[in-house]
Amino acid sequence: MIPRTLKPEGAPKAKNAGTGFTGNRSRDVRSLTPEEIQERVQELGSWFHNLNLRGVFTAPNHFLGNYPENKFRAFADAIPRDLTGKTVLDIGCNAGFYSIEMKRRGADRVVAIDFDDCYLAQAQFAAEMCDADVEFQKLSVYDVATLGEKFDVVIFMGVLYHLRHPLLALDLIHEHVAKDLLIFQSMQRGAEEVEPLAEDYDFWVQDIFDHPGFPKLHFIEKKYSGDPTNWWIPNRACTEAMLRSAGFEILEHPEQEVFVCRWQPSASRDNPVYPAAG
Repeated sequence: MIPRTLKPEGAPKAKNAGTGFTGNRSRDVRSLTPEEIQERVQELGSWFHNLNLRGVFTAPNHFLGNYPENKFRAFADAIPRDLTGKTVLDIGCNAGFYSIEMKRRGADRVVAIDFDDCYLAQAQFAAEMCDADVEFQKLSVYDVATLGEKFDVVIFMGVLYHLRHPLLALDLIHEHVAKDLLIFQSMQRGAEEVEPLAEDYDFWVQDIFDHPGFPKLHFIEKKYSGDPTNWWIPNRACTEAMLRSAGFEILEHPEQEVFVCRWQPSASRDNPVYPAAG
């Protein structure tokens, strides 16, 4: 699981979506000693991404091990190795692991958004340390329309279950920022099986809802894993159904929680998407 990466509920909209995040920049990072790097890492608070910054690890005691590198290895080959000429949007970028990796793969432009100032400061420092030209913006997933453009690759990992309105978020991504590939990940709980379903069921058919492979989105009223921002956790069938409903064709399922999807014209019923802000 991944902790809160966006704080969209009741949060103000970014005043200027075209203005990149500007945190406290350190001096030229090329001149920092390992001791100074370690000091800066500690100043930036608790890290969830364990990044290797010139031999200094940001979260060496991570409860998931060398995360997210260990998870990424399971689906790295599902993302094009050469992203030359492509644009990437990383939604809920946290400390920037995936944004930096996309630049390493040659992406022409990477835009990374989050609504947590701490994560954005960490990501900016990490990108500087890795000499990765990433544009950071403080922005909620619900306001992605203000970006005013669509991207070849959209990364939406570790965010869905922190949202009070998860399907709306997928609809907004489909409508306003996705152009081709979506790299999606969510924590999942419940059955792993996916049951083939009929197009419709009679009003009196009730047992289908108790089948393990029926799509279920579990609501967390209070906390899960000590985190009050864990709101909805899908089972696998629900994850797949929500992606299809929002207009994404599932191409690959390379890791238990990861789905590689392609944008398709949405055939869903009256998707409640917001228009781009004027």
